[in-house]
Amino acid sequence: MDAVSTTANIVENSNLLLAVMIPLFGSLVVMTMKNHPNLREFISSCSSILLFIIVLSFIPGVLHGKVLYYRIFDILPGLSVTLRADGFSMIFAMVASSLWMIAVFYSMGYMRGLKEHAQTRFNACFALAIFGAIGVALSDNLFTLYLFYEIVSVCTYPLVAHHQDEEGYMGARKYIIYLTTTAKLFLLPALILIYVLVGNLDFPHNIFTGMLPTDTKSWVVIMLYVFCIFGFAKNGIMPLHHWLPGAMVAPTPVSALLHAVAVVKVGVFCTTRTMLYVFGVDTMNALNLGIPTAYFVSFTIIMASVIALSKDNLKSRLAYSTVSQLSYIILGVALLTPHSIDGGLIHIVNHAFSKITLFFVAGAIYVATHKKNISEMSGLGRTMPFTFGAFAVASLSMIGAPPVAGFVTKWYLLVGSMEAHQVGILLVLIASTVLNVGYFAPVAYKAFFGKRPAGETETGIREAPLSMLIPILIAATVSVIIGIYPNFMMQFVKAVTG
Repeated sequence: MDAVSTTANIVENSNLLLAVMIPLFGSLVVMTMKNHPNLREFISSCSSILLFIIVLSFIPGVLHGKVLYYRIFDILPGLSVTLRADGFSMIFAMVASSLWMIAVFYSMGYMRGLKEHAQTRFNACFALAIFGAIGVALSDNLFTLYLFYEIVSVCTYPLVAHHQDEEGYMGARKYIIYLTTTAKLFLLPALILIYVLVGNLDFPHNIFTGMLPTDTKSWVVIMLYVFCIFGFAKNGIMPLHHWLPGAMVAPTPVSALLHAVAVVKVGVFCTTRTMLYVFGVDTMNALNLGIPTAYFVSFTIIMASVIALSKDNLKSRLAYSTVSQLSYIILGVALLTPHSIDGGLIHIVNHAFSKITLFFVAGAIYVATHKKNISEMSGLGRTMPFTFGAFAVASLSMIGAPPVAGFVTKWYLLVGSMEAHQVGILLVLIASTVLNVGYFAPVAYKAFFGKRPAGETETGIREAPLSMLIPILIAATVSVIIGIYPNFMMQFVKAVTG
């Protein structure tokens, strides 16, 4: 959009601040409810519902072309903590707010079912992670984005270390070292240099021009681009992905939070926001940054899928699936064609609902049977049909089969690769789909058609509690709905790409 229309369509909205503060206040109240578990969970539930309602209130304005903003305070000239809701923001804000609501109810059944310790700390840190994620989604500039990005890292550390055993502390230590070190070594210096070059860190209102002055030396732009790609290590790009499988020592609701709602989605959101709004399509095309990036993340797509094939532990297999699937988002944006960008951005939504379903299922299986390995799950689908049925649906989405959400992603990416005349990327997407089938299909097949291991019977095995099963079915159903009717979410994607 041009400068005049942009100025005319910018509207101040204090509800943006309210959206960010609700999970923060909810967390603070939850901390006081240690001896009142029912009230503690009531506060968490109400906070998640209220946040979702407020995010929904932004939809009419954004769909009418308005950019909502709210300046919280200034730090230096050109450096402020400011919030914004536009098409790009809403993609992630709606995902984070809706899935927090579902995850809160699921967590109640999981944590109580296993009689987990420190449930108050768990709920408080869960809310703080959403506080950071919503802050990232609604950031109006790079500084605000960086601030909330770091909040997510710090607040999720206690969740990864929740079990407080050697394995938990080791996974959490790797997690925090990877994410904070990369942010300090790469991201922070890049932000400082961009501020020096531009005089501010404010995102522009279109994806074409970028922020950097046209006379910036090419090698400086390329260096900044590389620093930003690796600085947002939550995006799971190899070789900076090792923190992600290591974080699987956390309880399953945390794994779901990491993989579908907060952490990795924060990573790819920040990466793609930076690619499109800091550097811009025109600059990336001019310096040929896009296609090399697409091929670079293609390595992650294929290798992570190959590693997933070798994993018997269900959560580990899902973790490497996430590493692979995240790079679809970056690949789509990096191809820089209209359809590829659409496919990359819509996968933020499609992957979120499908992957949270898969992790919820892993948790339900563990609560019902205390089994973690795929080799032990033969025949369980006959006694847990709803759970494994949801797994099958979400697996189809990850594979890219119609009518589930992932098909929409694959369609746009395949068309985008042809628009970009990149047959190599087309082959990567096809190979990845075959590998997806290879590591997802055997799980459902074993569950429904496999024989129980010797000495074990199906007697006494039943579905997980309804407080877990209902969120699983809701998430799986949403995956189907947005696969059949993708146009609602595509409106926000189209608001980005024009």
